[in-house]
Amino acid sequence: MIIILNIIKQLKEPYYQGFAAIIAFYLLLSIVPIIIILSQILGMFSVSLDLFTNLIDQYVQGEAATIFKGLFKHTPHGAVNIALIALALWAASRAQFAMMRIANYTITDGRSTGNGYFRERFRAMKTMIFTIFTFTFALLILVYGEFILKMLVFALMNSTDYSVHINQLWLMIRWPIAFLLYFLMVSYNYYVLPSWRVPFRAILPGSLFAAIGMLLVTWIFNIYMDQNLSNYNLIYGSLGSITALMLWFYLIAWALGLGIIFNKVWRGQHKNKPISR
Repeated sequence: MIIILNIIKQLKEPYYQGFAAIIAFYLLLSIVPIIIILSQILGMFSVSLDLFTNLIDQYVQGEAATIFKGLFKHTPHGAVNIALIALALWAASRAQFAMMRIANYTITDGRSTGNGYFRERFRAMKTMIFTIFTFTFALLILVYGEFILKMLVFALMNSTDYSVHINQLWLMIRWPIAFLLYFLMVSYNYYVLPSWRVPFRAILPGSLFAAIGMLLVTWIFNIYMDQNLSNYNLIYGSLGSITALMLWFYLIAWALGLGIIFNKVWRGQHKNKPISR
């Protein structure tokens, strides 16, 4: 109860007003750069982009879907390719940069938001690279996990008689796997983004809090959108899916921001060692 009251007290500070909207805005803006990076990286390894185009067809409609799918068809080479990836990383890392400033402000009790704009932006780019790879891996696992599980059982048992049990098993372990991937991504960001170092164990409570929050948000949001997406499309037309995506990003941003604050409050309650550069 004391932790909850301290979190509410922390949120009353003016700096935190609108932080979720800021992160959600930059997450939305980072979609196009991330798609460009993914298309270039996967194209280098001749990996099929059908997974991403199918997801776009499923969740994005109208002209927006055409624009997104067109990004996957753009395949520059050589120096142009490297320059495009670098510029896309710079743009995509803006969301990481916003989280970095919030983390620094929280850790230092409002004394600082970082160690210089360009230095922090380059650090945000490095973190975004890891986040993109984690996101891609998570997407592949969640989409193809059942197929991979069946292939492993077939290789070990040399039989397909277990397909029904594998389907049930996958339904049971899919969300725990998603939680683990969320936790790894969040804990890495919480540990690397701040300019002031804290022990890894000090960011674990907030990482668990944020990962559980993101999982709950995603689960509840999926149920909500299954029942209300048609209403969004009726009101916003072809932008209905984008509006819904923005709402999901906003809720995810709240989970991430509260996780950062939770780490500070938890640290204060348990009197950990002071932070250091």
